[in-house]
Parts: sequence; structure tokens; C-alpha cells
Amino acid sequence: MNSSTSSNPEQIVFGTAHHSVLIVDDSAMDRHLAGSIVQKMGDWQASFAEHGVEALAMMQQNKYDIVLTDMLMPEMDGLQLVQAIRSKYPMTPVILMTAHGSEDIAIQALNQGAASYVPKKGLARDLADILEQILSASKSQLQDARLLSRMDLFETRFSLENDTGLIPSLVAHIEDDLSRLKLCEPSGLVLLGVALHESLTNAMLHGNLDLNSSLREVDEKQYYRLSVARRSEPPYSDRRITVTVRFTRQELSFHIADEGNGFDPNTLPDPTDPSNLGNVSGRGLLLIQTFMDRVSHNAKGNEITMIKKTGK
Repeated sequence: MNSSTSSNPEQIVFGTAHHSVLIVDDSAMDRHLAGSIVQKMGDWQASFAEHGVEALAMMQQNKYDIVLTDMLMPEMDGLQLVQAIRSKYPMTPVILMTAHGSEDIAIQALNQGAASYVPKKGLARDLADILEQILSASKSQLQDARLLSRMDLFETRFSLENDTGLIPSLVAHIEDDLSRLKLCEPSGLVLLGVALHESLTNAMLHGNLDLNSSLREVDEKQYYRLSVARRSEPPYSDRRITVTVRFTRQELSFHIADEGNGFDPNTLPDPTDPSNLGNVSGRGLLLIQTFMDRVSHNAKGNEITMIKKTGK
């Protein structure tokens, strides 16, 4: 066993190491037990920390493929360490070493984003397999992220019947794509989701089902009864909404077309006028215009295109 020139006296290097694991445990016996198992894996390098604070300090100086941590430690316990790593190093998976008495905190850590766990009593039997399994999954995620960073154009299209229950699912799907492609900050996703929800609702209810907002202001129950009835009545029931989503690194484009009669958006009352603030009509369009960088309609008024710049 060769000693490393690292400033950490407990670092172990085995030949030419290709993978690295940081073992965090306040028990020297348990640290070296885990380290001896890693030693037998041949192409792994193990480094050691006594608690979470020391582990985070080491992670500022070195990159590790995996962190293997005990749950009950001084200074910073395993749950706090998982939370810190997920915040600062989200691509570094954490495996928990569990012992009797740490089950509750381990469950919390798994819920906070830990990748897996191994009981201390089963280290010799299970640790090597779990390290290899998590490394494989982690490398796949890194390669996926590397590939997605080279995406120049992403385009998808949906055709929806007039079921408002589909709207939250579609918005969530689009938000997931934006998050996965790293094209929008979390705070921006919320505002973008609101604009999409409003535009889809407008296309279904006001476009395909030809419902007038004035009815909702007078009799909301009748408004929704009529919306349910028209979903099964021609010609409304035959109409569809086409949603085309197009992403580049520079901008996000959303085109929503309904098969209704259209409308003139210029005839909507100004919702910023104090006398109109209590009206339902026009509120959705105001939110759309506020949260998007550019909004346009076709001449008929049954298609809307919304553009959001990514700032990249």
C-alpha cells in the first residue's frame, strides 16, 4: 500500500486510481474498515474525514466521485452533510453508512437526496457493489448533462383535447425539460409556468369551447357547467389545441393554436385600469405579457406565440 503525498495523512492511494471516495466517520475503526474494503477494489482511491465540516473543507480542495458518510457525528451529522453537498455539489452522490440508532436520520437523508445506504454490519458484503452501482449511475448522469449542454435545438409538439386536467401535467413536463436542459432558473420556471397555464386555459375555454369571460363574472357555476357540456358537444368536442415548444440556447418559444373562432386581443379591457381590476377578463393576457419577453397573436386571434429570452 503506497502512501499519498496529500496533506491528509489518512488518504490511501491504490496503484493508479481512477475513482475516488471520501469516507466520513468520527470512528477511526470504521473509517479504516471502509477503507480496507475500498483497497481491495483496485482502482479506487479513499480519503477520510472525521465529520461533515472537515469533509466540506476537503471537497473545496479536491473532487470526489462519491461521498460515503456515517450518520451520527460531531460538528455536522450525516443529514446536514447530505443537505450541504446537495446544495454545493449536486452532482456528487452520497451513500450513507447506517448503524443501529441512526435509522430515522438516514430516512430523512434519503429524502433529502442521498443516493443509497449500506448498513455498517454489511459493509464487507455490500459496499463494493454499492460503490460501483452508484458510480455507474453518476457517470451516466454526468454524460447526460455533458450531452445536453451541447443541445442546439429542442422541439416537441402536443395535440390536446379540451380537458383542463391535462394543463398542469403539460406545464410540469415543459418545466422538467427546461430544468433538465438548464435553460431557466427555478424562480423563472414559476413565472413561465403561470404564463403557460393561462395561455392553455384561454385556448381551451375561450378558444375551442367559445366561452365568454363575461358569463363567468355574472354566474361562475353556469360558466363551468357550460364548459363541461361543450366538451361533448360538436363542434366544440372535435376541436384540438396544438402546442409547439421550441428551445434554443438563446430563447424559448411557445406556440399555442386552438381551432376556435378567434378574438381580437385589442378589444380586451385594460386590466391595469383601476376600474377594471376586479374583472376576470384580460387578467390572463396581462400575466402572459408580464412574464414573457414577447407575445404576438395571428390575425384571426386563435394562435399565440410567446418568447422568453434565456440570457445565455
